[in-house]
Amino acid sequence: MKILVATVALALAAVFALDAQTAKPKASKQVKLFDGKTFTGWEGDTNKAFRIQSGAIVGGNLDDRIPRNEFLCTTRSYTNFVLKLKFKLVGKGCNSGVQIRTQRIPNHHEVIGYQADLGDPHWWGSIYDESRRKKVIAKSNMEEVNKVLKRDDWNDYKIRCEGNRIQLWINGFQTVDYTEKEEGIDNHGIIALQIHSGPPSEAWFKDITLKELP
Repeated sequence: MKILVATVALALAAVFALDAQTAKPKASKQVKLFDGKTFTGWEGDTNKAFRIQSGAIVGGNLDDRIPRNEFLCTTRSYTNFVLKLKFKLVGKGCNSGVQIRTQRIPNHHEVIGYQADLGDPHWWGSIYDESRRKKVIAKSNMEEVNKVLKRDDWNDYKIRCEGNRIQLWINGFQTVDYTEKEEGIDNHGIIALQIHSGPPSEAWFKDITLKELP
């Protein structure tokens, strides 16, 4: 009888241990979203708006005016994650951004969702709500951002989305810490790289990695 009780106790302990493991999913490994050579995993206008050069994705050009906003989008969606990349803007008046938790607008070149913004005079490190509320919903302190920002050179962007909280960092400096309070706002979606309409300019992106959070 004692042996039977002990055996049952061990079996129950194993079940509880398994339940505990499944109840606490582990974060995934950091993966590359861009292989530096191809547009595998991405979709958009890769004939005119975007190209690959020197191991980077480049939106726009320095010869012609950018006629409209263009977005290069991932082919799958993400919810909770840490996204890291390097960016560089070239050309006077260049405006760009990184879309997160975003959706393609059907039969249109635009998208709808959060944008980790980039560009002068005061967009660096702010959150803009593209095509939805159409306004900056979290503004960075440009006086502080200017202390770490390297214009016309490579910078690090870190974007963390977890639950209803979005945090941005440029070169290790946290620019915004935003908590979404409005109901009905999507907490999942694609990631997209933008080149904004405007004067001849280029937005460069490389070393794009993502780690999904549990």
